[in-house]
Amino acid sequence: MDVIELSKGLDTIWVVLTAAMILLMEGGFALLEAGFVRQKNAVSIIMKVFVDIAFGALVFYFLGFALMYGKDAGGFIGTTGFLIKGDLSHIALNITHETYWLFQCAFVIAVISIVSGAVAERINFRAYILYTIVMTGFIYPLAGHWVWSGNGFLGKLGMIDFAGSAVIHALGGFSALAAAIFIGPRIGKFSADGKVNIVPPSNLPLASVGAFILWFGWFGFNAGSTLSATNGSIGHIAITTMLSAAAGGAACILFTMFRYKKADPPMVINGSLAGLVAITAGCAFVSDIAAICIGAVSGIVMVLVTEWLEGKQVDDPVGAFAVHGISGCIGTLAVGLFALPELMEGVGKGYYGLFYGGGFSLLGVQAIGLVIISVWGFVITWGAMLIIRKVTPVRVSKDEELIGLDVGIHGVPAYSHEHDFLDYDRLKNSK
Repeated sequence: MDVIELSKGLDTIWVVLTAAMILLMEGGFALLEAGFVRQKNAVSIIMKVFVDIAFGALVFYFLGFALMYGKDAGGFIGTTGFLIKGDLSHIALNITHETYWLFQCAFVIAVISIVSGAVAERINFRAYILYTIVMTGFIYPLAGHWVWSGNGFLGKLGMIDFAGSAVIHALGGFSALAAAIFIGPRIGKFSADGKVNIVPPSNLPLASVGAFILWFGWFGFNAGSTLSATNGSIGHIAITTMLSAAAGGAACILFTMFRYKKADPPMVINGSLAGLVAITAGCAFVSDIAAICIGAVSGIVMVLVTEWLEGKQVDDPVGAFAVHGISGCIGTLAVGLFALPELMEGVGKGYYGLFYGGGFSLLGVQAIGLVIISVWGFVITWGAMLIIRKVTPVRVSKDEELIGLDVGIHGVPAYSHEHDFLDYDRLKNSK
């Protein structure tokens, strides 16, 4: 075996393994969201995650991958590569197109999972399936094409988003915000006088395990985006990923102790995730100290945005917008501030961070791209919800929501005991 073939083999193994790590994050999403919602809706969370994986993979295979990475002439949408066939010669990688599809498929599944948490406990299951098709087949692929395809207009402009703070997290976060506003808050979340009523999580240890799985998978998310097992930046990417997550969690512990007089567990969980989201865009281009700053800022801002959102009576049960939308914005803009000249060589248009003498060029490009992607996610999600509502109710009935989606929609509780069987059967068939 010659060196070239060995390199291809190593890169293939690396990309497949990191794709599997990213797919494992769906287990993290499932546990995190199931732990944050009430017991009566845990099964509905799991079912939505299966929709993410099953429908997301199929739609991305038939449609999404071609729109995202196919050849085009205008920098807006791909037109080749359906079923991973046709002209994909412009994708010049050391791995096969099938291997590359697998890695990108794991990404698209993560995007729709962000929206899942924001509409937890009240979205109609049929409506969620339809929205999953729209997100994985249209909304995300186009945004990804603009930045990552090699011919997209934002990529040509010089936008840098290494592993997706904007393309995945800001897009998913603003889409989640639109869906949460459109569908409305859970029954009883807000009183008529505007008071916020706390809906306690059902299982914080479960949510914590979910967060740890997400943290683990993020090393595949970020380091895997090198697409090469021999890339010298893998170690640096892993370190910045770790430090930003740790800083986000630490900042949340200290900030909530100061603000609430107690360290708030759900906030701390989300603080670490906020740090992971924020470092995703610049993990290959910023220093260790910058990563700590990015994570700490995102963790604190996440707390403030969560409070602000509840003050506006927007119900986001898992904090999807504060964690993914806002932290994705912070991370995207942070590239324009902290990108090191020596790490940006040969990337984009030769821009680098404002704090290192690079001027406002990169920061400006990052801001433009961020606004376009965020508005795209919000507006198209809102439009999709309007269309879906003409096909099927977007929200479950009042009775189904009060009983719980597990029994009301799926016909089975998450936690059953022998003496509960008749009661659940009565509830399922009651009107």
